Amino acid sequence: MTFVPSPHITQNWVLSKPSAHGRRGIVVSQAASAAEAGIAVLNAGGNAVDAAVATALALAAAEPWNSGLGGIGFALVHRAGEPRAEVVDFGPVAPRGLDPSAFRLTGRMKQDLFAWPEVAGDANIHGPLSFAIPSSAAGYAHMHATWGKLPLAEVIAPAIALAKRGLPQDWFTTLKVAASAAVLRRYPESARIYLPDGLPPVAPYQGKPGFFRLGALAETLEQLGRTGLRDLYEGDVAQAIIADVEDMGGVLSAEDLRSCQVRVLPPPQYQWRGHTLQLAGGLTAAPTMVRVLDQMARVGTGSAPDADWFLAFTRAMKAAYAERLAGLGDAGLMGADTCTSHLTVCDQDGTMVALTTTLLSSMGSRVVLPRSGILMNNGVMWFDPQPNQPNSIGGGKRPLTNMSPIILRQADRPWFAAGGSGGRRILAAVTQMMAFVTDFGMSLEQAAHHPRVDVSDPGYVSADVRLATEIIDALRSDGRVEVVERSVMPINFACPNAIISNGDGSRSGISDIASPWSAALAQ
Repeated sequence: MTFVPSPHITQNWVLSKPSAHGRRGIVVSQAASAAEAGIAVLNAGGNAVDAAVATALALAAAEPWNSGLGGIGFALVHRAGEPRAEVVDFGPVAPRGLDPSAFRLTGRMKQDLFAWPEVAGDANIHGPLSFAIPSSAAGYAHMHATWGKLPLAEVIAPAIALAKRGLPQDWFTTLKVAASAAVLRRYPESARIYLPDGLPPVAPYQGKPGFFRLGALAETLEQLGRTGLRDLYEGDVAQAIIADVEDMGGVLSAEDLRSCQVRVLPPPQYQWRGHTLQLAGGLTAAPTMVRVLDQMARVGTGSAPDADWFLAFTRAMKAAYAERLAGLGDAGLMGADTCTSHLTVCDQDGTMVALTTTLLSSMGSRVVLPRSGILMNNGVMWFDPQPNQPNSIGGGKRPLTNMSPIILRQADRPWFAAGGSGGRRILAAVTQMMAFVTDFGMSLEQAAHHPRVDVSDPGYVSADVRLATEIIDALRSDGRVEVVERSVMPINFACPNAIISNGDGSRSGISDIASPWSAALAQ
């Protein structure tokens, strides 16, 4: 007989994730322990901003490969009683001393997260020259000082406790560390923490996994709790960062840290299905989302997204990305590893926060600074290493990013907040989640579990294997389609999460169904 194997399925099981419901606060995070930190702060009398900052700080210890004190990000904050949200922009900025000539091109193309020309030694991807100014703590400091209620010592306390406990040494940690091990081993403190005996930490064959400490991170968080988050820019923590950077031959300077400030801006707004969509602004995926919605506004909707809807959506995404690539300088996505964290929070008063923060690549620059335990971003990778391009490397410049936190409001009341991780895949995921709810009346649980497509490049579509045959056939009639799983790894789709806060006081939240540690929790 002739046997033809069927396509290999990595996860031969049904993905499912519980949602959270309540009438007070909800916190959704890609790490359940970080969501617990946010809930603890709400229970202590904090508001949604306190909880968002607590959750983000906790992620430094609970999900270090995606975000932390060495990262950057954007947040939307819509306070109850206010007519609109505000954008807190703590996005990437290159160090002022960054010299484009330090990034010598080899003449080859690099197949990494972005299809950039290869730089000698991958200096733009890992190591001390890849650092953008770490602005996450500046963003959290501004949010807490402007809108928070609780003292910083209470807001940061869960992050300190998690850092002292250590990172879980389970199978997911093994997977994430192993994916970056080839580069982590090049940097002594990174290797010491994440590669004991030269290998990734492995969970025990039986019983409960243990925990391991992330270098000096707990002590740094304690220092910030005593002196304030600006210590990372102006105090002892800043001095420790600069000492390590100088030892490594980097160009991030004390002046870069001292001058690190956030921008607070009004959100771009867009009318969508009877709601007002509030976006994070120009150097995120927001302009591309608007172009997609312009094209989708005239597409009919029925009881569920069918072949015609998905075909229209993928065409809109292809056209919008072709425009983005031609006009804004972003490069094609090549890698498969998500490298960002999104959290969504609401409180009992109705304030909502959508916050996306990232190290860019998984494990960022792969450099843990030994004096502070801070894992640094590799934000320089967002820049095109070729000279004279719209997005070329330059000191003090801001690159284009892919983050897309959103908040929809009903009249002046925040109603739906969402965002995701996953690089260029974020836009497709967040847009579909929003459309499933607004266009088709799905609950958050239904929307999160519904199969999706991804379009991160004008050349092809990734389609969830769970989609109906007629939908996949329709997509194939329009071009190249890859039918893939929604799995832990490879990561073929972004990881969105969301909260709905209804006018009657009921709230619901959901985290990404394929993220093993993620959770939505209610007070």
